[in-house]
Amino acid sequence: MIRRILPIFALACLSAAAAETSKPNILFIMADDVGYGDLGCYGAKLVKTPTLDKLAAQGCRFTDAHSPAATCTPTRRAFLTGTYSWRQQPGSSIAPGDAAITIEPGTVTVASLLKQAGYRTGIVGKWHLGLGGEGGPDWNGDIKPSPLDLGFDSSFIMAATGDRVPTVYVDQRRIVGLDPADPISVSYKAKVGTEPTGQENPDLLKLKHTHGHDMTIVNGVGRIGWMTGGKAARWRDEDMADTFAKQAVKFIEESTQEPFFLFFATHGIHVPRVPNERFVGSSTLGARGDAIHELDDTVSQVLAALEKRGIADNTLVIFTSDNGGVWDDGYEDHGPADVHAMNGALRGTKGTLFEGGHRVPFIARWPGKIKAGSENKALIAHVDMPATLASLTGINLPADAAPDSFNVLPALLGESQTAREHAIFHVGGTKTPLTLRHGNWKFMEAGKGGYGKAAAKKDSGGNRVQLYDLSQDPAEQNNLAEKLPEKVQEFGDFLRKAREAGRTRP
Repeated sequence: MIRRILPIFALACLSAAAAETSKPNILFIMADDVGYGDLGCYGAKLVKTPTLDKLAAQGCRFTDAHSPAATCTPTRRAFLTGTYSWRQQPGSSIAPGDAAITIEPGTVTVASLLKQAGYRTGIVGKWHLGLGGEGGPDWNGDIKPSPLDLGFDSSFIMAATGDRVPTVYVDQRRIVGLDPADPISVSYKAKVGTEPTGQENPDLLKLKHTHGHDMTIVNGVGRIGWMTGGKAARWRDEDMADTFAKQAVKFIEESTQEPFFLFFATHGIHVPRVPNERFVGSSTLGARGDAIHELDDTVSQVLAALEKRGIADNTLVIFTSDNGGVWDDGYEDHGPADVHAMNGALRGTKGTLFEGGHRVPFIARWPGKIKAGSENKALIAHVDMPATLASLTGINLPADAAPDSFNVLPALLGESQTAREHAIFHVGGTKTPLTLRHGNWKFMEAGKGGYGKAAAKKDSGGNRVQLYDLSQDPAEQNNLAEKLPEKVQEFGDFLRKAREAGRTRP
């Protein structure tokens, strides 16, 4: 029988290693759409990731770490708030580029907790959690609410993703380089302005789309949504990785008076994959492989800033991904899918409930605190970061905050090979099926388990209940649901109670 939901480690009991040290800087790097098998240190052979491989050699490589969702917006929301995103509608699914903010100002976030602990907090990169109040942001004025209203002191972001308009950067509350005489207008309902679109003018595309992504063309790439205006402010995709790396380095260099927390959310390797010219053709896997090489270089630039300032030894660096990998996500920007196991031996991709949709790379380095070259098999999830980092920095987590976040600090520091006993994942939305990991058991509720083209394939999850014993069947090939109805009932009841309780952290 499943035991009552209990924290594996009492929050009041701080790790001795954490209590004896000064507060470390915290650099949390969340890459985009990087699969479990996309890095050399996780078995990749056809791409080169020397920086990330070295990071793993200097720290710990986790083998059972998970994004809380198999898509981006709900994962990011859960990471920041410590709340499973299927519990509330805003931010539970992939957000459009003009969405209003999906986290209510005043919500306890990992940033507000660390700010309380005396940290300078910043975010650089992909946001994709909505901006502005009801009706969305005022693109031509001060953009509020924003990350600055959720505990971040500094913010340099893109509103959503590279394949969504508006294709501009937001520095603090203002669009970078916006000419007031050329105001921006954005719509996800109907075309605005007269600019060419991928659907109407495919001859103008330098990157062809495979499905969707055929609206306003910016930099030769069709996007989701329509925009007009703001021409001087628009990004060049090829420069995006370097732009975000430069801003992350700037934040690190300016954080001299107190410890810092930087949430560095790279756009790499999300679509459209348009890497800088110096990486084009550097892999044999097309633009997706080239983008992995660019991502490794991005991380290298930021880690070099820690070394330059002499603070690498007192900085906890975590690298992970927001969900599993995917090949065709709307553009012809990938190589042959059958020569590189982007999610390793795992079944499924981004947008599915199988392990390939949400088991992700997770590397942690803190010299002298985390054993170099170590490996940890503990079950952990990004939703655990609020409770874990609060414990690390000596902050009491309010009882009503981060209701699904568990303190996994002993596992993070290598003091234990176990952490949370269970974790719940979804693809997106509040009414879609959930999947439960409980130890080595994997239970999937009936219902569609994928989105887009993935939903039409066998890895969508189908419309049937599924049950797998990952200790014997890590590739999820042998559905035991019919053979073990008592397990199906047990895990189904567990998910029902988790929904009704509104929390899994007591």
